[in-house]
Amino acid sequence: MDFDSANPSVVKSIKQRDLLNTWLRLFARDLLLPRIDEYQPARIEEEFPDLVYYTVDAASWPPRLTIQSDGTRMASAYGHTGKGRFLDEYLGPRLVPIVMPVYHECIARRLPVYTISNIDDSYGRIVAYERLLLPFSVAGNVTHLIASLKTICEDGGFEIRNLMRGNDTLPTARLRTVIDRDLFHRTPGRIPAGDVIEFS
Repeated sequence: MDFDSANPSVVKSIKQRDLLNTWLRLFARDLLLPRIDEYQPARIEEEFPDLVYYTVDAASWPPRLTIQSDGTRMASAYGHTGKGRFLDEYLGPRLVPIVMPVYHECIARRLPVYTISNIDDSYGRIVAYERLLLPFSVAGNVTHLIASLKTICEDGGFEIRNLMRGNDTLPTARLRTVIDRDLFHRTPGRIPAGDVIEFS
């Protein structure tokens, strides 16, 4: 699965941009992944319905992700709650090949990942499913992810219940990006001589 290189402006949702900017400010201090306990965006409680928290066991590859919370919109879109379950088991065999590589890319690259997919609701209306993944760390390893999940329909209203499972049509990727450019702003002379910062 290919991912394009992008800067933070690729994120369309203002709310998701705010979440990303908070992560970037923490990351920019030392160019290290922030801890999840220090991630406190303003008015984050307003975003809880669209957020899903995961713990990551990266002892082997592919890593296992366990759902630690269940945003109400995610539960509606997938038809049932997933708290306490492995993400791959929750998704099921049809969606795993489409969804899990996005999470694996975020963990492997240790950078935010942003995707947009199209999916038809039960009435055939096209819904854009915008996903922002943010990685967090303890002692250098990716230990947590937060996913912000937004659903938007240009036609206005849509049916979110069973959106991801309610028909035979699988999500179609419109955009897959790793946010690896313009991650921070440094004043001249802040980078010690001989240090090279690369994101590949």
